[in-house]
Amino acid sequence: MGTSLILLIIVVLVAVWGVGIYNGLVRARNAFRNAFAQIDVQLQRRFDLIPNLVETAKGYLQHERDTLEAVIAARGAAMAGLAAAKAHPGDPAAMAGLASSQGMLEGALGRLMVVAEAYPDLKANQNMMQLSEELASTENRVAFARQAFNDSVMAYNNKRETFPSSVVAGVFNFSEASLLEIPVEQQAQVRMAPKVEF
Repeated sequence: MGTSLILLIIVVLVAVWGVGIYNGLVRARNAFRNAFAQIDVQLQRRFDLIPNLVETAKGYLQHERDTLEAVIAARGAAMAGLAAAKAHPGDPAAMAGLASSQGMLEGALGRLMVVAEAYPDLKANQNMMQLSEELASTENRVAFARQAFNDSVMAYNNKRETFPSSVVAGVFNFSEASLLEIPVEQQAQVRMAPKVEF
């Protein structure tokens, strides 16, 4: 009787321990998903600003139609990348696609701002200055949201890879989450762009 009671207590303790680890993994996964939702909010804000920015610049940049079309095309690709990543936050392919499309958008916006520098009337336009300021603010928010997401992903990955959590993670298929990183080939370009202060 005493041995079966001890075994029962051990089984209960192991079950409670396993449930605690499982719940910790779920909390960590939910934390990085919530952090991704913040990226989504800031990227949507950026996407909403871009058509106004392009429309404002369109009147001044009549000979720069290719630049404006490149920004609109990059915005569309970035929105598609975000939609795919929203469906699977932390998925390596989705994060790589999002990072690549965002890098292309940031590069296109940077080129637009460089072209806009050559048009003094556009630089002095009140609407353009306000939109540029809002875009710069949004870029900072995107960077902070990306950092918070990456920190949450790292905490989740550390939790799922360390023993004894790794045992529970393996049993319940808690897969590794990927960071949102700028592709190496785009890092130099993105670090310089977009320069949006007039």
